[in-house]
Order: sequence, then C-alpha cells, then structure tokens
Amino acid sequence: MVDPVDARGVLRSFSEVEVPVLSGAIRRLNVLLSLVTAVSRTVSVTGIPPMDCATGAIVEGDIATQTAASLRALTACLKAANASLCDVVSVRIYAANAGHYETTNRVYGTIFSAPYPSRTFVPVGSWWRGFDLEIECVAAVVASVCIAHGASGG
Repeated sequence: MVDPVDARGVLRSFSEVEVPVLSGAIRRLNVLLSLVTAVSRTVSVTGIPPMDCATGAIVEGDIATQTAASLRALTACLKAANASLCDVVSVRIYAANAGHYETTNRVYGTIFSAPYPSRTFVPVGSWWRGFDLEIECVAAVVASVCIAHGASGG
C-alpha cells in the first residue's frame, strides 16, 4: 500500500493500493484517481475499463469480451489489496448502452454466484477511449474462508 500522506503532506484516512501493471497504466492515461483505495477492512476499486492485466492496454472487442476483461482486472485489483471476489459487497457496472445488460449479466454470472453482492447497472454516455463499460466494487475483507464463489476465492 502507498503511504496515506499525500503530496501536500496531508494525512489521508485511506491508503492507495498499487496494482501491478494496471496502476501504472492508469497513471500514463493521466486520469487523476486511485485505482484501489483501502481503509480499515474496506477496499474500493474505481470503475475499471476492460484492461489487459499483463500489459495495461485497453482490451477491444464485443461487450462480452470487454466485460470479462474488466472483471479480470477487477479481480487483480482486489488481489493487490489482499481481497477477493468473496469479499465484494457491492458492484456497479457502467455501460455505454442499456442494451448491454443481458450480455454483461451473463458474463457476470460466470464470475459471481449466489449469494450475489448488491449490484447496479448504470447506462451512461460514451467514454473518451474505445471501450463500452467500467466496473467498480466495494469489498469488506473479513477473516473467513471463501466458499460462495468457489474454493479459489473468485
């Protein structure tokens, strides 16, 4: 985790979590945000577009491909914060077209299982880059075994 004291010397109530490859890719895009923040046992992952976890590049393709890539990136962000999909309590999906709901829902169902986190699907305008969705989440990390989403923790 990054020191919670910001560049002005102000102590923040949260820490920034550095995610291998992805945090650097976001900084190179000059987007002024922390990809992942943590405070106490709560982890917040910003809306993450479909990014390749190995290169940081935006993944192009149909909405199923983009959804899967965003969920893989979200999983990498959680892992960097010592969290997993089992810890996720809330998900928000922002999509450039309300017609993407069924496809994103189908792909989402391959990653999450009952009991599902709360979730909101928000149709929005387009982004300044060539992708059609972002997915964000909040996780509450507790000391327990992950059984809801499979033995692997996700």
